[in-house]
Formats: sequence, C-alpha cells, structure tokens
Amino acid sequence: MNAKWTARFINLAAHVAGWSKDSTQVGAVIIRPDRSVASVGFNGLPRAVSDDPARLADRDQKLLYTVHAELNAILAAREPLHGCSIVVYPFQPCAQCAAAIIQAGITEVICPTVPDACRWADSFHAARTMFHEAGCVVRWI
Repeated sequence: MNAKWTARFINLAAHVAGWSKDSTQVGAVIIRPDRSVASVGFNGLPRAVSDDPARLADRDQKLLYTVHAELNAILAAREPLHGCSIVVYPFQPCAQCAAAIIQAGITEVICPTVPDACRWADSFHAARTMFHEAGCVVRWI
C-alpha cells in the first residue's frame, strides 16, 4: 500500500476513534487486499450494555467492560479476514488484540510507534513478539 492510501486509512482510523465515548479513543480499520474497507471498530462497551458516564468514570469497571477497537472491528466483519490489513490509531495493538488479529488471519498491521515507557509497555512488547513469531508484518507510522 502506498503512502497516499496509508494516510487515508490512518485518517479514517483517527475519525472512527472519535466515535468512542472513552477518554482513550482508539480506532481500527480492516482493509481488504484491494484497498476497500472490510470493517471498522472503536473501543467501547459491548452493544446493549449501558455506557452511562458513571460507569465510564470508574476506570477499573470500564477496563473490565471495554471491547478494544481491533476486536470490535474483527467481530463486526462479515467475512473471512485472511490476507487483510488492519490500521490502528493512535496506539499499537495490545497483546490480547494482537492474538485476535493473528487468529483472524490478518497479515499486516499499520500503527504508530509507542514509547517503551508507557503504562502498557509489557502488553505492547508481547504483541510485537507475537506478530514477529506469527509472520504478521507491522508497519510503524
């Protein structure tokens, strides 16, 4: 995928991230090999589960209930995702999402680099290890 298409999908992932009611807004776009959109997702509570402000304000409870953008995009897809790419913004996938991405057959991840000193560093490191071992290409932006 050339730089022009990559920028378009990063901008789309950033736009989708804005749909999240969470203070940490993350968006994901799954792209077919022909550069069409297979699915999008943002981080939030499952459908039909109350996302009232009090629940979202309780960080521990919010973390227990939240479905990450990458998993939401995978679950919303209505087709096999083998050979697709996923663009994630503004973070790289965590370890649990990396596992779901690999299991779904997605072969390329496009995401920003994240400082090693962030609070999710251990999960991000595990995700990078899994992507490497599974042969999933990661393109850092």
